[in-house]
Amino acid sequence: MDEIKTDASPRAMLECMMLIRAFEENNKALNAAGNFPGTCTCIGQEASAVGVVRALAKNDLILTNHRSAGHLIARGADPARILAEIMGRSTGYCKGKSGTLHVSAKELGVILTSTIVGGELSLATGVALSQSMLKRQGIVACFFGDGAACEGIFHESLNLAALWNLPILYVCENNQWQAYVRRDETMLTDHISKRASAYGIEGITVDGNDVEAVCAAARDASAKIRNTKKPILLETYTYRLSGHFEPDDMAYVNPEELAEWKSKDPISRLKAKMLESKALTSNDAAQMEQRILRAVSDAVLFAKASPFPELSELTTDVYA
Repeated sequence: MDEIKTDASPRAMLECMMLIRAFEENNKALNAAGNFPGTCTCIGQEASAVGVVRALAKNDLILTNHRSAGHLIARGADPARILAEIMGRSTGYCKGKSGTLHVSAKELGVILTSTIVGGELSLATGVALSQSMLKRQGIVACFFGDGAACEGIFHESLNLAALWNLPILYVCENNQWQAYVRRDETMLTDHISKRASAYGIEGITVDGNDVEAVCAAARDASAKIRNTKKPILLETYTYRLSGHFEPDDMAYVNPEELAEWKSKDPISRLKAKMLESKALTSNDAAQMEQRILRAVSDAVLFAKASPFPELSELTTDVYA
């Protein structure tokens, strides 16, 4: 059974990041082997997903984008059910009808995944307005990329949220790439957070490859939103270490730039820090890896053994 995860200890966040990485790398391998859908992976961005999601409370809601696996797993989603959904099987979160790009998991407070760039921004204000009108305590976390920050709906959403005092944590995962176009080809500034001041709200930039820093920033921002009911824009400055949509040979990426960012890998970074401080032993790390490999292997077996939806369910669960 799914259980919303809120453990933000370094050990728990390291294991979660490692699970996300293994899950996404496995999807790439399945795709390369053939007869598996293409996916948008979040490899390299695990610290952003885990740091923010683990700072949220159980009654908070999430709207995410096409790189949703990290957010889902960080929230407590079962990798087996995510994989089943990607493969179109009836045991997936949406009974195989959403695929990889439209997953929702009501039991985890994940309202939707939007493959439309900025689509989640257009809906976050409505979800937050509902929370406010119904006097619910939970805030809304809306994940999007730097590409979506170039869309008109970004400005409309932040403007309305600021005007109406909506409890939204806007999380821009600035991974430097907008599909196959580098960010600096579409905007003249490095940081999205600077735009917040134009709407009279707070903007924060944090090192998106430092999961502890991300979690601390997200926790502080969430606390402010709960107290003031005003939105905040949090930018996690990170890098996409894999292609836009698999399969992708990343031939358009400068090899030196990629190598530089690989040296800042969020998983290696936290693991090295914990080993050095003796908060983690080599044996602990090895056991983590074994648990994760088993979980991913079990997920593959579960998904492949799961049936496709019945034809009779073609039009069920299409509309709420």
